[in-house]
Amino acid sequence: MKTIFSAGALILLQSCSAIIAPPTLTTTFYPKTSVGLLEISSFDVYKDGETLHALVSGLKNEKDKAQTVRYLQSNDNGKHWSSPVDVQNTFSAALAARGNDVQLAANGQNIVAIWQTQGEIPNSGALISMYSHDAGKTWQAGKNPAVDNAGDQSHADLIADKKGNFHTVWLADPEENGYQSLRYSRSMDNGENWQTPSKLDESSCSCCWNTLAVSPNNELHVLYRDMNPRDMTLLSSSDNGQNWQSKKTVGEFNWHFDGCPHVGGGIAFDENNAFYTSVWTGEASKLGLYTVNSITNFPVKIRQNATHSDIAVLKNRVIVVWDEMSKDGTGIFSSEATDKGTSWSTPRRLSANSTNSTHPRIVTNENNALIFWTEKQPKQANQWAMTWLE
Repeated sequence: MKTIFSAGALILLQSCSAIIAPPTLTTTFYPKTSVGLLEISSFDVYKDGETLHALVSGLKNEKDKAQTVRYLQSNDNGKHWSSPVDVQNTFSAALAARGNDVQLAANGQNIVAIWQTQGEIPNSGALISMYSHDAGKTWQAGKNPAVDNAGDQSHADLIADKKGNFHTVWLADPEENGYQSLRYSRSMDNGENWQTPSKLDESSCSCCWNTLAVSPNNELHVLYRDMNPRDMTLLSSSDNGQNWQSKKTVGEFNWHFDGCPHVGGGIAFDENNAFYTSVWTGEASKLGLYTVNSITNFPVKIRQNATHSDIAVLKNRVIVVWDEMSKDGTGIFSSEATDKGTSWSTPRRLSANSTNSTHPRIVTNENNALIFWTEKQPKQANQWAMTWLE
């Protein structure tokens, strides 16, 4: 069954077998049978070549409280998805939520997944990694990148570089100063083993997601929220993660805060290796979402009420997406710039009204951008959603 609403041009599909031609703005709400989960708690999407890889966690039914993790892929820009495959073993139920999502990265036939598991202390636990050498058909357990399976390791991010190495960062147990630290490790054998982790920053915010990115010249970059001040910070490595340098505050809002904002940021690169970031600050006089790029290094305010965000570069366009509270519920919005991020278009809402939609993610191909998020409609469980932007 397909119902079309003229207001907002919303297309609701009850069957994922139908071909969806992505127009300028189409929103698809995936039915339960497409992932096989009653409620979606977390997801990640990764593009490698022409393939979109997705990792999704959630509850299979109302009685089972342990999260299941499943993998699926699309080879036609998200119009069709493969049947989901269970990823975790019997000891790896996910402790995942939006902002502390399951993570995956891919390089050809090799796919690696990482997430936090539930430990002895509620809402705390160690990381687990899984790998596949056959494009997601079968999965095996890898080593914990953090080595210590007894600690608290959270807010991981994962990426594959152009040489096929896998890199991950995460937040680790509090140090002697009482703060959590930002850690890093890499795998040179497609996720089976991880090198001894290194400490990138001994005091970082303990509850904001970290974002890894690889620039066109194959340098590594991690965007994370620092401790004092609580501004977003960028670290870079030009030698495959062996050394990290060029610690740079992104925005310099000078926000001092003793608490957990639960808001990370997004980062993307253009063909000239210039970076574009979406960052949020809670500084009262500057509250809101901003974009900052390495060309001007000047914060441009997007919206005061915006929080969780992501950003991408598509040809000569920079696209930023975010969630925002409004009278019609929390919605997903987008804006774009064609002048290197100096001026931005009027925001438009991508999600339907009267829903609670949150934590958008964006991936791009040659011609369009795909935005993913989770949303809760009235009296329904949290589900996965996406849209195309031409």
